Amino acid sequence: MNPSDWIAVASIVTAGLTISIGSIAPALGEARALAQALAAIAQQPDETASITRTLFVGMAMVESTAIYCFVVAMILIFANPFWETVATP
Repeated sequence: MNPSDWIAVASIVTAGLTISIGSIAPALGEARALAQALAAIAQQPDETASITRTLFVGMAMVESTAIYCFVVAMILIFANPFWETVATP
């Protein structure tokens, strides 16, 4: 195998690991936040608007971690800076 093949294999494996590991924690965090918000709404139905608004802001913050992992994976696959090191003779 030539060096460009090794870089391709390493990029694809790393991108897959980034997406798989990087999406587990946000999924668990969002599930926990939703469960806590539903419990809070069940205890205090008058505060539903406030709880829901805070929940959506928190979900956006948690989801940004998964989006960053997705961006890193796309950079590794489509804009890998290591391709230039093997492309030049």
